[in-house]
Amino acid sequence: MNAVNHDTNVSYPLSTLESSRGIDGTSSPVSNQRELVSAPSTEFLTLFVIASDITALVLAFFFATGSREKLSFFSIIHEILAGPHSSYIEVSTLVYLGVFGYFGGYNRKLFLSEKILSLIFKASYTWLIVFLALVLAVKLQPPITRYYYVWAFLNSGIFLSAWRLTLRQFLLQSSWLAALRERVLVIGWSKESDLLSNNVMRDSGHHYEVIGCTPSAHGRFWVDPPRQVPVLGDYNSLGEIIQQQKPDIVIMADLDPVMGEIIALADLCEREHVQFKVIPSYFQTFTSALHLEHVSGVPVLGVSKLPLDHVFNRIVKRAFDVAGATVGLILSTPLILIFGHLIRKESPGPIFYSQVRAGKGGKIFHIYKLRSMKLDAETHGVQWTRENDPRRLKIGETMRKWNIDEIPQFWNVLVGDMSLVGPRPERPEHIQRLKDEISHYNARHFALPGLTGFAQINGMRGDTDLKARVRYDLYYLENWNVLLDVYIMIKTFFVRSGAY
Repeated sequence: MNAVNHDTNVSYPLSTLESSRGIDGTSSPVSNQRELVSAPSTEFLTLFVIASDITALVLAFFFATGSREKLSFFSIIHEILAGPHSSYIEVSTLVYLGVFGYFGGYNRKLFLSEKILSLIFKASYTWLIVFLALVLAVKLQPPITRYYYVWAFLNSGIFLSAWRLTLRQFLLQSSWLAALRERVLVIGWSKESDLLSNNVMRDSGHHYEVIGCTPSAHGRFWVDPPRQVPVLGDYNSLGEIIQQQKPDIVIMADLDPVMGEIIALADLCEREHVQFKVIPSYFQTFTSALHLEHVSGVPVLGVSKLPLDHVFNRIVKRAFDVAGATVGLILSTPLILIFGHLIRKESPGPIFYSQVRAGKGGKIFHIYKLRSMKLDAETHGVQWTRENDPRRLKIGETMRKWNIDEIPQFWNVLVGDMSLVGPRPERPEHIQRLKDEISHYNARHFALPGLTGFAQINGMRGDTDLKARVRYDLYYLENWNVLLDVYIMIKTFFVRSGAY
């Protein structure tokens, strides 16, 4: 990587950062000073959101009771506080608030994000389970119709989603936005900071705002910053830049820092009440799992456990796999018989096809498929399937398009070689070549391979971009949960791209 030099005459050590002026005693020009805006504190805004959520939830649960009293303001208040079903409304609201808060619904970083919708969906499901258990244990009086639970579940999701989307639009257009966005100053510039900047600028709901950058202590950028990001001065003027621009966060993106520089910059940020962060460029995979641990009192930065490294999560996924594979085999038996007959009619020979694949940790196993290719398909060696593949049977086109050829892999799932969802298993011949050509390719093997996967529902099948496929697979491993598995399985039936 070629560094972009901006000033080659920079002195060390970085203790000079204690001063708000440069080493030579002169001031550097600083632009884009922080504008003073009338914005509430984050504490006030959070309390406002909680109070508004309570209002939305109380109304949602009130209408779920099916009350047909006069809907005047005072009659509604009376029903909520002293009506026959007031206990249901009040307890439902408290339970939902507790669940929603536990899932991070009052993290201010989510106030501007559309991700709040999936969190509301998750909270509504959890509320339903917790509230049903609570009602059975406490036996609230008087008894209420079972339709209350259905309408309460639907209303809470709809009312809260509508309110939070309205709040998001209001915040994006008001001066309150300043209370939610954290101003970021970047030291140096690298590919990682480029990615951060692009993501922030592309997402109007992002809680960060990149206000500018400076060269590193070496007086250079590793990558030219984009035009939208101003260079606020040189490294030796950081004290003055921080005092004038008032960033909330300083991020070091230098790829070749000296320990003394990091310590001096961290000390400066501490004195100026600014958060100090470092982009760990030496970690290129599983970055969301980076975690600071203390080993015998010594802080150590590394990749912590992924979701499927936890025993409980593996047990849940395995139980889900066994149940799904059992049902899948039972329901798919007629399809196996029908397509097995069609395969043999077009191409006499075995209807099943066995192939060696590499699974979790590189373990070799045999994968099973309904044969969709001619018997001599691999006479000339192992090949990727491609569009209009001449080796494919006529019936094979339909089978591959609808994933029917993969049905026998329910057996692989049942015996534990595979999972219903995960990175697709690859042939050892391909792996030997790809592990050296594509960064982090073998990281896919940290979990059981899947009958379908996140890469496949995004069109990454057959002869497609392998680097993109690896990125999708790693995203799945970093963000696994049961709902993601369900989503992938459902979407598998609707995505046909790349199915050759």
